[in-house]
Amino acid sequence: MRLDLSFNSLFGSIPMKLADAPLLEVLDIRNNSLSGNVPLALKRLNDGFLFQNNFGLCGSGFPSLNPCNATGGINPSIPEAYGATGLSREMPETTNLRLCEKTKCSKPPKSRKGPIFAGLFVATVVLSATGFFTFKQYRHRKAKLGKLINVSDSCLSTDQAKGVYRKNGSPLASLEYANGWDPLDGRNFNGLTQDALKSFRFNLEEVETATQYFSEVNLVGKSNFYATYKGYLRDGSAAVIKRISKMSCKSDDAEFLKGLNVLASLKHDNLVQLRGFCCSKARGECFLVYDFVPNGNLLSYLDVKVGDGMVLDWSTRVSIVKGIAEGIAYLHEYRVNKPALVHQNISAENVLIDQRFNPLLSDSGLNNILTIDIVFGALKASAAMGYLAPEYANTGRFTEKSDVYAFGVVVFQVLSGKQKITSLVHLGAESCCRFQDFIDPNLHGRFFEYEAAKLARIALLCTHDSPIERPSMEEVVQELGNCSSRL
Repeated sequence: MRLDLSFNSLFGSIPMKLADAPLLEVLDIRNNSLSGNVPLALKRLNDGFLFQNNFGLCGSGFPSLNPCNATGGINPSIPEAYGATGLSREMPETTNLRLCEKTKCSKPPKSRKGPIFAGLFVATVVLSATGFFTFKQYRHRKAKLGKLINVSDSCLSTDQAKGVYRKNGSPLASLEYANGWDPLDGRNFNGLTQDALKSFRFNLEEVETATQYFSEVNLVGKSNFYATYKGYLRDGSAAVIKRISKMSCKSDDAEFLKGLNVLASLKHDNLVQLRGFCCSKARGECFLVYDFVPNGNLLSYLDVKVGDGMVLDWSTRVSIVKGIAEGIAYLHEYRVNKPALVHQNISAENVLIDQRFNPLLSDSGLNNILTIDIVFGALKASAAMGYLAPEYANTGRFTEKSDVYAFGVVVFQVLSGKQKITSLVHLGAESCCRFQDFIDPNLHGRFFEYEAAKLARIALLCTHDSPIERPSMEEVVQELGNCSSRL
């Protein structure tokens, strides 16, 4: 059966479903564009269309056409009326596109999975980036100046130009210790002058930051009553921070504040300068901030083996002895706003050497803020090294002559280059001629005998068993000044 078409194009819409391939075999319409209603289109054909050659057609509008069966038993080879079954699943894609050219039907909806996946991806990236930067900011705050909880009213900044300000403290600072304590909380300022408060009070945040929250990496020394850390302050300067617990400090706030006032009053070229202090109720600790001294202590220059360390030359040794004497004499002297003090712990370890190899006494006046038990505990090391004056065993008291005795021991150490002062060193100094017995052999004879004899005699006088026979530090300084123009 074949459709006899003598026209090139039909207009109108097809009222049957063009879905089955056999229809294309019956209707040769591959080169014709169909639109509109088929019965109306057939009317336009007039006699150009021969129905007898197309018995398989069905539809409405012509008496000779059989109605199309929309419910059942449809022959796949016979086209059914479009929309009769409401099914379009088998319509070829090309046919569907042709039908939409004139009617401008809507395009098939796109899949919604693409936007969903895109949204999930963007959300994941945003959350990841937020988490990364939050973690990085937390680490930055913890390593540098960042804090999570506000610091209590314990400390103020020493930099007046920056004003009094507060920043967050470390997580540890949020803990309320059972022994919460801060004598500088604003109620007990009568022990300190206002000038001392303004110039010496540090912020807890700066102390923590300078030491990287008291990292073990910055720990440079530790004793039974305090730990010493190296750090850097806001201005970039190096500092040493002593961390002292409340249990090591005097319990009476008035006495403690008086001791801080003494520390703040000490100013001399041969003393380690106190930069400031901070007491924290949250931590139950007090912090003392000193200038950093770069070349270590005098102890590190004793018992030096050739090639293992620096050997101090003779002129440097004489200069160190003179500087120590001047620093102790300053402590013993009474001045306006500074009482006469006894150091009580003079030793080679507490003599620091700066970049110009000038000696600086450390821990000066520290006993004024420490408990008696702590001060006595520090005596064990002094006694073991021979710095403790013999009369202390009978009196149990420190005097200026106790410092003189310890100074004499240090002079022997400087001359001999040894930590342990033997009887041979004393005998050599007493003879005034056996320099080989009390002068450091690392000098290889490069010293002045007159100066060596003078220093040996001073050391002998200072270490006399009787404190009455010992000179005062003021007399020692005068003797050293008269000794030689090189001193």
